[in-house]
Amino acid sequence: MERNDAVMPSVAIVVAALMWIILLFMFNNDTRPEPIKVDPALSAVIAKEWPTTGKTLFEANCAGCHGAAGQGGVGPKLAGDTTVTADHALVVTRILKGKSPMPAFGEEYGGKLKDNEVYAVANFVLNSWGNKSEDLVTPATLAADAGKVSPDLIRVRSRFVPPEIILPEIFLVTFVMLLLTYGIIGLYSHWAEGAELKPGIHKVRSTPMVMVAMIAALAGVVLFSVLFVKQILTGIAGMNAATPVPPVVTAEGFYAAMVVLLLALVLGIYKKYFMDGEVVVEDASGEFPW
Repeated sequence: MERNDAVMPSVAIVVAALMWIILLFMFNNDTRPEPIKVDPALSAVIAKEWPTTGKTLFEANCAGCHGAAGQGGVGPKLAGDTTVTADHALVVTRILKGKSPMPAFGEEYGGKLKDNEVYAVANFVLNSWGNKSEDLVTPATLAADAGKVSPDLIRVRSRFVPPEIILPEIFLVTFVMLLLTYGIIGLYSHWAEGAELKPGIHKVRSTPMVMVAMIAALAGVVLFSVLFVKQILTGIAGMNAATPVPPVVTAEGFYAAMVVLLLALVLGIYKKYFMDGEVVVEDASGEFPW
């Protein structure tokens, strides 16, 4: 008689959860806003220069991709885009650091624009072609708004996942998946086969309640599969619209996760209540019969 222990699978899942928390802290460290140096003199220069300097620099460096009127082209549309006006820090960061295929323009990141010029371009974008920013964007306003994220921007993937995942993060993700797989399979085995494995063929019989559970789980798989496909198509249509709309990644992930979980539940119910099983244990010598 063999023990079908659930202790080690449970420990594996707890360790995976702890490693996942560590991974989230690492992601947070990679995506958190950098400290902003507030210089009153720089703010005064920005307020004076942005209407003329911002326009000149935009036409020289940005119009080729985003269009002279912000209508978009190789780069995304900027005119009338609420996601642009909703997050001032994102606009400044994109100009400073770039994001493929857009190059970085800030001097400290290999570009050619000084800090006052970066802010001049940002303010020009935020106050042109129908865009209207409530406040002038300066280091002081960004420092005051640090940590504030618009609900619409929560849907944008890059706010929570760094653009480049480093080797330790890849290791943690891989190890978490391995531990979770081992833990889930071990707990499933304990649930489906019991705490002790008794040799022989085990006959199983379903009940009306089990049939209802199986039908409900299958219906859930179909429902969430349809919702997932619909959400993906909506996201594709939104990204290709005249005014691009970012995909609702939270909904996509939730629907996909529900499909996977319900499929696992269907397989588990089938194995426990519809499929006869056979248990073979070690013989006296400690070896399996085969």
